[in-house]
Amino acid sequence: MTARFHPSQSRLISQSDAVSLRQVTDHPSIHHHPFFFVDAWDAAMRFLLLISHRTGAPQIYIEPEAGADLVQLTDEAALAEWSVIPAKDGRWIYYVAGQEGKRVSPQTGEVETLVHFDSAQMREAGMVGAAMGTTALSSNGRYWAVPVKSGAVSRFWLIDTEAQTAGVFLEAPTIGHPQFCPDDDDLILYAGPMTDRVWVTDRAGQARRIHQRAHKMQWITHEVWRPGHRSVLFVDWPKGLGEIVVETGEVRQITDFPVWHGAPDAGGQRLVCDTNFPDRGLHLLDLEGTAPARFLTEPKASSQGAHWAHPFPYNDGPVSVHAPQHTHPHPRFSPDGRQVIFTSDAGGFAQVFVMTFA
Repeated sequence: MTARFHPSQSRLISQSDAVSLRQVTDHPSIHHHPFFFVDAWDAAMRFLLLISHRTGAPQIYIEPEAGADLVQLTDEAALAEWSVIPAKDGRWIYYVAGQEGKRVSPQTGEVETLVHFDSAQMREAGMVGAAMGTTALSSNGRYWAVPVKSGAVSRFWLIDTEAQTAGVFLEAPTIGHPQFCPDDDDLILYAGPMTDRVWVTDRAGQARRIHQRAHKMQWITHEVWRPGHRSVLFVDWPKGLGEIVVETGEVRQITDFPVWHGAPDAGGQRLVCDTNFPDRGLHLLDLEGTAPARFLTEPKASSQGAHWAHPFPYNDGPVSVHAPQHTHPHPRFSPDGRQVIFTSDAGGFAQVFVMTFA
């Protein structure tokens, strides 16, 4: 499509010697950044990526620089809004729309269709986990991994974005929240069923469990790679944050601070997280030492999902929960570590905010 420009609604909310807070969007519709383990910028930070419903359906937008007009890049009838992921080199933004895997150029607005997925189902039912339809892109931008629900199984598709070939390399009961290892383009983390979460696979489909919960009431969730360490950070809800060494399966507890969604910086040294039940706001944690969690800001998002206030609910199978993801802050560092992006619906509609450290 021809790119459309929408007047900037960016405004400075607060500023101090230590930090400033900017509201990027201010339209009476849903907005959010990609997800807590998905970058909202390309590596050089030439654009900020967000999803907006301002035209009546979710579409991909970029802000070319802070305060600039928003550029609408897609006009899709069935964009899977949580599938969106940018390449680190900034050349393409990948996404699923209907039964197709596509990419759009942030520079020209050109759209290419890379694959047709032969499934009318596409994603699991619901609002959480595999139902969100998140996808994974390797650090070098060559491999795009997309889970597709098809009947009783999930099929893991691998798209070679250079050769423009595609095929299924793994089948499993559930494949959710896939993430390429930032230090290895042949290693993918994914979530299995809620009772058997933490798995990795290579691109040949050799999958293995790297961690099994200790007992039926342990709630393992929100896994994310720790860059530079070949390890996986995970939330032991609501007891704190742990780390799994992929090669050995060794597990250590990092903190008992009640991390909800936590994302490390590009060096794997710090982690930014939101909180819930109770909501204590966004915090910064030192992954290398024992410094206490540092309060950053209070998004005042509604953070919907009443099931988080109760013991692990999934032992007897899937549970229907109301947890619209755009109501969660999902904080994430910028590639240079100087900014944190998050979402808040405190004003009635979900909007995107960026916090900048001095």
